[in-house]
Amino acid sequence: MTATLVKNSLIAQLDKLPYDLQLRVLDFAKALIPKGIQGKTLLRFEGAIPAEDLQLMSKAIEGGCEKVDTSEW
Repeated sequence: MTATLVKNSLIAQLDKLPYDLQLRVLDFAKALIPKGIQGKTLLRFEGAIPAEDLQLMSKAIEGGCEKVDTSEW
């Protein structure tokens, strides 16, 4: 099936649906579209954070995660 045939078939099916269901199909179609950017485009930031700072962040994460403060709430 060609892309044009798929589009035409989809439009024909959409025309049979009431407006509220057409909106649901639109929302579903939008949800299928990948979000964000490819990881390779982030490579230009490689090395932007000094290794020392990364170690400090790692220690802070390890030290602060998985701890529950029962009196917080």
